[in-house]
Formats: sequence, C-alpha cells, structure tokens
Amino acid sequence: MIMQWMSDFRHAWRALLRTPGFLVTSVATLALAIGAVVGMFSVVNTVLLRPLPFPDADRLVVVAGTAPGSDLPERFGLGPEFYLHYREHSKLLDGIFLFGGGTSTLRTEDRVERIPMAWPTNDIYATLGVRPQVGRLPTPDEDRVVLISDQLWTSWFGRDPAVVGKMYFISGEMRQVIGVMPPEFSFPSDGTLLWVAGEFRAADVRPGQLGAPVVARMKSGVTREQVAVELTRLSKELPGRFGGPPNYARLIERHSAVVEPLLDRLVGPTARTSLWVLLGAVAVVMLIACANVANLFLVRAEGRRRDLAVRRAIGASRTQLVRLQMAEAFLVALPAGVLAVILSALTLPLFLRAAPEGIPRLGLVGLDLSTLAAAFALVVLAALACGAVPALHASSPDLARLREGSRGSTGRRHLGRDALIVGQTALALVLLIGSALLVQSFQRLRTVDPGYDTADIYTFQFAPEQAHLTDGPSWGRLHLDVMDRLRALPGVTAVGVVNNIPLDEGTGAGRFVTEAMDPDGSGALLDQNFTGGDYFRVMGIDLLRGRPFTPDEAITPNSNVIISRSAAARLWPDQDPLGQRIRRAAAPAQWFTVVGVVEDVKQDDWRDAGEAIVYFPLTGPTPAAWGMGSPAYVVKSPRAASLVQEVRELVRQVAPEAPVYREFTMEFLAQRSLVQLSFTMLTLGVISVLAMILGAVGLYGVLSYVVAERTREIGVRMALGATAGAVRRLVVSQGAKVVLIGTVVGIAAALASTRLLEALLYEVSALEPAVFVAMAIMMMGIGMLASYVPARRASRVDPIESLRID
Repeated sequence: MIMQWMSDFRHAWRALLRTPGFLVTSVATLALAIGAVVGMFSVVNTVLLRPLPFPDADRLVVVAGTAPGSDLPERFGLGPEFYLHYREHSKLLDGIFLFGGGTSTLRTEDRVERIPMAWPTNDIYATLGVRPQVGRLPTPDEDRVVLISDQLWTSWFGRDPAVVGKMYFISGEMRQVIGVMPPEFSFPSDGTLLWVAGEFRAADVRPGQLGAPVVARMKSGVTREQVAVELTRLSKELPGRFGGPPNYARLIERHSAVVEPLLDRLVGPTARTSLWVLLGAVAVVMLIACANVANLFLVRAEGRRRDLAVRRAIGASRTQLVRLQMAEAFLVALPAGVLAVILSALTLPLFLRAAPEGIPRLGLVGLDLSTLAAAFALVVLAALACGAVPALHASSPDLARLREGSRGSTGRRHLGRDALIVGQTALALVLLIGSALLVQSFQRLRTVDPGYDTADIYTFQFAPEQAHLTDGPSWGRLHLDVMDRLRALPGVTAVGVVNNIPLDEGTGAGRFVTEAMDPDGSGALLDQNFTGGDYFRVMGIDLLRGRPFTPDEAITPNSNVIISRSAAARLWPDQDPLGQRIRRAAAPAQWFTVVGVVEDVKQDDWRDAGEAIVYFPLTGPTPAAWGMGSPAYVVKSPRAASLVQEVRELVRQVAPEAPVYREFTMEFLAQRSLVQLSFTMLTLGVISVLAMILGAVGLYGVLSYVVAERTREIGVRMALGATAGAVRRLVVSQGAKVVLIGTVVGIAAALASTRLLEALLYEVSALEPAVFVAMAIMMMGIGMLASYVPARRASRVDPIESLRID
C-alpha cells in the first residue's frame, strides 16, 4: 500500500507541475485561510483554553454574589465578612482569599514610581498553590511585608538576592521584602509587580462593605453548583455573627452565591466573545477557501475526464482513481500548511501589538506544539474537504466520453460546483453582515454624548508624601497651589481635580439617605466622587442648577455636595434638590447640603447609562474628614498633547518626592475605551473582505470554466442568430441564480448567528433589517460583477473558430 501511495504521489506531483497556475492558486488560497486559523487558534488556545499556571487550575473559582430585587449590580463583589465566614465554615473549599488591586508608590534609594500592586489576604499563595523562587511566604498575621514579581526583581534590583530582607517605602509606609515570585506568576493581571501582605480580623469588619473579588479552590470532586448552595446557606448566618443595619439583613435574605471559573472572570465576557467571534470568522474563511479549491479540483477533474475514462477502461479501479485524486489534494494542502505556519509566525506579532490591553496571557501567545498540531490537523482536513468530492466524482468516469473526442459541452449542470458556490456566498454574507453590524455600533459609539468633552484636555496624577500633609485643609491648600501654578502655564485656560477621572478609574459607591427616607432603610445606592477647582468647566459637564464648589470649600471644613441629574431624580423625583440634605447611611450624624446639580457622565464605558453621582469637595465636614492623596488633574489647553514636560517640572518644584503617572489626554482615553470594539470590527472587516473576494473569485473561476467548456455550444447559438447581449444574459443569469440562492441561505444563517455579537453591539439590533438588506444587495452586486467578466468573454466567441474545435 505504501508503494502504491508513493507511486500515486509521484504521478500526482508530475501532473500538478504541468498546471502551475492551478497549483499556485490552490496553495496560496489554502495557505491564507489555514494561516489565519492557525494564528487565531494560537490566541484562543493560550487565552481561553489553556489552564491557568496553577496546580489543578480547574478547581479555582471566583465567588461573587447576586441579590435579585435589590439595587446592586447583577453580579457584585463581596465583603470581608463573607471571606472570613466562608474560610472558617465551608466544608467544600480547600482555600479562599480576598484581594484588591491598584497603583501605589514604591520608593528605593535611587528610584520612585507608582507601580501596579495587589493587596491580597495571606491565603492567596496556598490557595493558588504557588511559592516564591527566592525567600519565603508571609505568616498568617503579617501585614507589613511584601513579595515582588520576577519582572520587578530584574528591572529594579538586577536580580540581587540581597533585596530579600530589605525595607522600602511601599504603599504609604516602610515594608520589608520577604520574597520574589516566579516569572509565570502575575495574578490578578499581567502587569502586577508587587503583592502587599494583609489579613482581616473579625473585630474590624464593617458589614456591607461589598465589592471585593473573592477566589477559592474547590475540593476535588466538588462541583460549582454544590459550592454555590453551601456558600448561599453560610451567607444567611452573616447578620447573626457580624450584625449590621436592617438593610444589610434584608440584602442577605435576597443574596445567593455565584461561583464562576477563575479563568472566565480573568478574561472577561467582552474579550471572550471577541476572540470566539474572530476564530469563528477565520474558520468560515477556511470553509470558503476549501470550497474554492474543491471547485478548482472539480473543474480540473472535468478537464481530465477523457484521461480518467481511458484509465478506467484499461483496468484502473475506482479505489486507484480516488487515491490518485486524493494524492493531488494532499500535495496541494501540505505546502499550503507549511506556508501557512510561516505566514502566521510573521503576522502574529503584528496582530498581538494591535490587540487591546487587558487580555490576560496575551504575551504568552506563540506557535507552540499544540498550535503546530492544529495546523497539521487543518492540513489533513483541507485535503479531505478539497479532494474527497472531486475524487469520488472522478472515480466513475463515463466511458462514453471515449467516443466524444473533444466536443464541447452541451450545457450540463454541475450541481456539486453550484452547491459549493452557494455555500461560499452564504458564508461570506454572514461575515459581511456581522462586520457591518460592528461598524454601525462603532459609529454610534463615536457620536454618543458621554456628558463631558474630550478635546484639549490633559490629565495626570502625582502622589505627594510630605510631613505637613496631615488633614483635609493641608491637602486642599497643596492642590490649590498646584492648580494656580498650572493656570500660569502658557495656553492653559482652566484647571481642576477629581478623584476618579472618567474612562480611567471607576468611582466608589455608597448608600445615601435623605431626610424624607426611613432612617432604618437601605437608602439609595449612588456613586461618589471628589472634585475641586474648575473640574466641571474643564470637562464641559453642564451645571444644570445651583453653583459649583468655591476655592474656599477645598480648604475649609464644610458639608456641601453637588449631585448629578440622575441622582437628583432618584432622591427627590418631584422636588427641587437645591438645599435638600443627604447623609451616608453608615454615618447618621453627618448631613450634607445640595448646592448644585450637574449633568450625568458615562464614567467607565460609553456603552453605560449616565451614572448617578454625589460629588464631594476636597475637604469634608471636619478637618480629618477627607484627604485626597492622589487626585487626577484635568488641564484645559489647546497644547494638551505637549504639556508633559512642563507639568513634570512643575510637580518636581512642588513635590520632588512625588512620582507623576497616568499621563493622558482625554482624547486618548476616549480612543482607548473604544479599542476593544474597533479591534474586533477592523479584524472582522478584513476577514469579511477576504471571504467576499474568495467567494467572488470562486464564482468567476467556475463561470470562466463553464464558458470555456461551452465554447462550441455558444458558437452554435451565435451562428444561429443569438446576439452578444443574449449570450451575456445567458451566462450572467446562470451566475445570478447561484448567487441568489446563496444570498437567501446566507440571510437565514445570519439571522441565526448574529445574535452571538449582541455583547459587542451598541444601540444596534443583531437583526437590523437595513444592514441585512444592504449587505445582501452588495453580495448580489459582487456576484453579478464576477459573472459579467466571463459573460463578456463568452459574447466575443467567434462562431467559425468555435466550430473548428473538432
């Protein structure tokens, strides 16, 4: 059998070399498609399919909560009381920890920067199953020690083992480095450089401080559903153990535990949907490419029908003919696979550089053994898909063709070729519709009003650490001084500060109670922020009622607040909010008076509704009530993009010890917020165009062959009086029928598949009729154009020459 296959491969290779056009076209078509699938598979495999780098990673889960009927989000993080109670009483967990993350200051002898850090409880290392490569882990009660990442150890300390045991200023105080984590450890995100040890004690817990992520390790053989049931039961015991206000007990009554795989939470639903959509799109292109090459093989088999009939007549079996055709298919697919791997290796780095930030493990993507195995499997599948049907078709040639000589076709229909064109058209249309839906979403997002301006605004942060900054007024005076200095820079027209800048930081949330509300009730859950200077004017946030904060309110203890329009509507739906009083539900003695109402803003994402926010001034009702240590400055200037060096020099004069960080223009932040959708849109758009081109080329190739096959018939028609226009209509109508069927099938397929895009769409229905109609018309137009070129060639047939073929 091996010798027979080797002989067939030799014959097939010689036959392919006699038709270099067919060989190059087929190899190039498959190489592009296989290369796209291989590259996208390597990304999906690394990010979505490969287990996390922890022992028994499938047992790691994120524990969250849900409380239907409350005003909390559908999924919300938990508080320390949940973590402590679960850790002490769960029978189904092998470990659990709670963590937070953000940026804070790291200061060594010769360097100071704000770096990404995490603040996990000390159970994290045992729960994840990791140990430091140098040093030790924290003991259960340690809270003034840290572990650093391998990246930080390398870039800051030159991999010096002596760094373990030294003290550095980290996150507001002197802390000791006790260990260095291995290179593969970067939890909870790829950029985390340092982990601050810490622990909660039951006596310090304030029930109801929700929002923190909790990660647990399930015991072997336990399901997520079992854990959710147990944790829901345990949560009902929290009010009895920790107490809390009446609204907390009502919340716990509604609460149910939600247990999700840790990998799913780290990737996030938007990135997960985008990657699966793109992998599905390149798989569709692969199918179109295989259909194209299969059509070429069918055409090739038709052209060799006399040769195949001779082989069959002199004793070749059907198996031998099938084997010969499949040998050609494999000889086309194998070099295509090699070329595809080379293309993927060259283009994958470009794709990864264009990908949005925040997708975990993207830096680990590469052509590993699993990807190469997938490439080999695709080569085999492509060979079978391209060669099987033509091989079976060619294995039973009509021996009557031996009497036909070279006479042309009389218009036989080839249903196999037509079916492949229908499939190509349908698949290309599905991708075009999906791409058009994303384009429409992107355009609507670009024109949305977020409630603030993005043009000519520069934002930055710095973290002063000076001995006299001990209370709210001292912090306020420092920030007023810096704002005055910034206003003196050439071109600067206004300056303000805010604790959480839109599109870069989320706001905290709290419960607020009005004088008319039940004092024992839960109150209204609202976001909160802190501002000063000309923040609202710089950002273009409309002042609807009342006044902004005055400079005095940045340095004088006061009890005034400004609220957003949605907050006013929720707190006093039928009343004038000015002069009304509110307080935090957790602080019954501190009342705040509303002095202004501003427009809502989209804080985190332009897809979200405007947030209901309570804005506080820099200084609260007592000198120690608030100290904004590291606010975001917003600077209005036509020179926004070129202020970096001047601002750094100014900060160096005021606070030489303070690192400057998070330096952006608001236009950059706006573009960054759209990058996930724009990346998916552009990538899917390129794939759709490629699919459309392949579909058009496939239709063109088939019709060109049909014209060549029917040359004698066309010549006879023209000799009998058929006009050139009639011949063109004949050929175009043949192509149009196939494309029309493919368009109908494609619309039906799109109706079923575009729902997968709903998580990425904004104010656009997945079944948008205008998009479906427009893309269907475009597909028909392209099909007609691809049909017209061979039709025009057919109309130029010389009847005399065509009748001389025999």
